[in-house]
Amino acid sequence: MAAQRISDEPAYVLHRYDWSESSLILEVFTRHHGRIALVAKGAKKPTSSFRPILLPLQMLHLAFGGEGDIRTLKSAEWQGGHVMPSGDALLSGYYLNELLLTLLARDDPHARLFDVYHHVVKIIAGEHGEVLQTALRTFELLLLREVGFLPRLDVQTLTFAALQADGRYVLVPDGGIRLAHEDDRMALTGSQWCALQSAVTDGAPFTTTLRACSVVASELKPQLRAMLHHHCGVKTLRTRKMMMEIQSL
Repeated sequence: MAAQRISDEPAYVLHRYDWSESSLILEVFTRHHGRIALVAKGAKKPTSSFRPILLPLQMLHLAFGGEGDIRTLKSAEWQGGHVMPSGDALLSGYYLNELLLTLLARDDPHARLFDVYHHVVKIIAGEHGEVLQTALRTFELLLLREVGFLPRLDVQTLTFAALQADGRYVLVPDGGIRLAHEDDRMALTGSQWCALQSAVTDGAPFTTTLRACSVVASELKPQLRAMLHHHCGVKTLRTRKMMMEIQSL
């Protein structure tokens, strides 16, 4: 059987590393084929057409083919738009990429998540501060849901009891949604958790989840971070550690 060739595939570069003196291995997130590995032959040569465009946080259209775990990049076209982010925005983009590299299996399509990632990258390129933080919480929620790690947010996980609108609840890695204790300062009300559940299951989840997260972003941050660290199997993600080191200087 002839090796399949894919053309005009929307994609983002998540990571790149040396393969030889002149070539690169790319980890890319594609819309229809999920996370895949590609070899970009000759990409490090000064004359290579790949050299200036195989960058993170830039929408590309790729053509690739071959069999096995690592396929061969045939062509790449930059789709224009924003310039490369810098500073905290760039680190936020690397943070998204680290989450995708850690939590997504290879060759497992996630078209809806790709679209969410695309929306957040556009915000990273043009926004800072509160809007950026809300977009990151939105991505974290929808990523956890897409890979099956987010419990229902409108019931208590262990008992399936409905949440009381004015009750206080928290999301914990090993127990899902539970009643808040007195020292759980970041608890959300039952009505807020139910609004988030409705948003993540909406037909246009990015817009509705962004809106729902906007009023609870600061409370969600430590809870989602604990969930992500738990499922990534680390105490601190590398990009998060880098952010803290930079902030301490």
